[in-house]
Amino acid sequence: MNRSIALLAPLCLGLGLTLPVFAQEDEFQTVITPAFSPVTWERLINAEDEPENWMMYSGTLDSQRYSRLDQIDKSNVAELEMKWSYQIPVIDRAETVPTVVDGIMFITEAPSNLTAVDARTGRVYWRYDHELPDDLRICCGRNNRGVAILGETLFMSTLDAHLVAIDARTGNVLWDTEVADYEAGYSKTAAPLIVKDKVVTGIAGGEFGIRGFIDAYDPASGELEWRTYAIPGSGEPGNDSWSGDSWKTGGAATWLTGSYDPDLNLIYWGTGNPGPDWNGDVRLGDNLYSDSALALDGDTGEIAWHFQFTPHDVHDYDSIQVPILADIEYQGSTRKVMMWANRNAFFYTIDRVTGEFLEGDAYASQTWAQGLDPNGRPIRVPGMAPTYEGILVSPPIVGATNWYSPGYSQQTGLFYVTSFDGEQEFFKRDEDYEEGERFTGGGGRYNQPMDAFHSSIRAINPATAQIEWEFPIMPRSSAGITTTAGGIVFTGSADGYFFALDAATGEELWHISLGARVHAAPMTYAVDGKQFVTIASGNVVYTFGLKDN
Repeated sequence: MNRSIALLAPLCLGLGLTLPVFAQEDEFQTVITPAFSPVTWERLINAEDEPENWMMYSGTLDSQRYSRLDQIDKSNVAELEMKWSYQIPVIDRAETVPTVVDGIMFITEAPSNLTAVDARTGRVYWRYDHELPDDLRICCGRNNRGVAILGETLFMSTLDAHLVAIDARTGNVLWDTEVADYEAGYSKTAAPLIVKDKVVTGIAGGEFGIRGFIDAYDPASGELEWRTYAIPGSGEPGNDSWSGDSWKTGGAATWLTGSYDPDLNLIYWGTGNPGPDWNGDVRLGDNLYSDSALALDGDTGEIAWHFQFTPHDVHDYDSIQVPILADIEYQGSTRKVMMWANRNAFFYTIDRVTGEFLEGDAYASQTWAQGLDPNGRPIRVPGMAPTYEGILVSPPIVGATNWYSPGYSQQTGLFYVTSFDGEQEFFKRDEDYEEGERFTGGGGRYNQPMDAFHSSIRAINPATAQIEWEFPIMPRSSAGITTTAGGIVFTGSADGYFFALDAATGEELWHISLGARVHAAPMTYAVDGKQFVTIASGNVVYTFGLKDN
């Protein structure tokens, strides 16, 4: 049974830690959140003008993760102190980016739960617990990264491939739509994206031979409005880029949140690896639209253009990174661009109107390509495909970066990414497809421990694709990035540090040890004129602010 669980007010135990005390569902009523202004489409389009709120996964529709808040700046960030923390009851890794609306914070929890808290104190209002089947087939962790909101309704993906609408005031379920069959390997972990009057959402399960797609749903009823497959079907343009019937089990999952340009009415969304991951012999061809950026019409879902980063991928270089949109000065004129640091170790600046390749270069160690041709297509190094015996290739399967959010600063004009200079032995094997079972065709093996390789935050100039500065972090980080008008880059590390850098120079300004891996992106908001910064670390959501005068 899906249900909303009522909670007593949390106890405050040492260092501001809040431990929710669970009440019996038949003894206590759900605590209703305070009233807030309904989140209209107009508010979402203009989210940049409400920096006190963080109303979607990436902060704004362009996914820059740049906040205009500047109360916390380079001169005082070292004075940050913990204000409150929320202990997630289910022990699992936290990848959540909370949403904040008018002083109310919504936190997704592993595996598919949601909690509303007071953004000033962490006091719990309600918690929704989505019951999951015991026979889930998932690839890469029991996690949930965030929600979308429209009006007074929250929209959340679940591991059993459902999309759920939840009353933001009470935590009660409004509708629950099955998006795909979890028994066939489909799942969902990403925050949806609101586009006008639709809830746009992707699908996970690329390691199970699924066929990826992007959906749009009616927010009032949960009815499917349109579906765009990430692999062309029989007779459709691009289907001949798959040999035989390999397209039917070709993967190309869409397992992270995209971006949207209201002026162009285009949705930008990344697609994952083709299936099977490491044995390309059974799926000859470029394998469209795997490992691609798709630009979709916001009303119909029709593909306006695509850009394939890694044709016929055999190294699991998913292109599901968050696309960042900005208008930049490029060769003497202003261009509308999409910036993308890819898992394959190349950075790309692409015209987001047409899909034209503008700039690209390696931003991390890589040995699989000689470079990019004038159209941005990789020039492959011969003999780097996985073998039955194993072949050493850089970047490794985890990539030069991965799903964790990059950032962009409107002050510096720089793009920031968490990067990794590793290598790995890649193997292939023969494998038959069986519905609901993993369909990978190989794997990888490290010859050295991860901390033997270099990892860093790198700042890239999108007009040249060149690295401006880097800040080393060891070991490999999987934390996202947020930038602010205070001139700061906030991020974290695998060894549990949360820290702030100077966005212009990369100089470290502040850090604190949280004691557990930071496996999420920070966000910032304000209540009652005070700015806060929140990050999930381990199984706890921490919130920081300046010292009270």
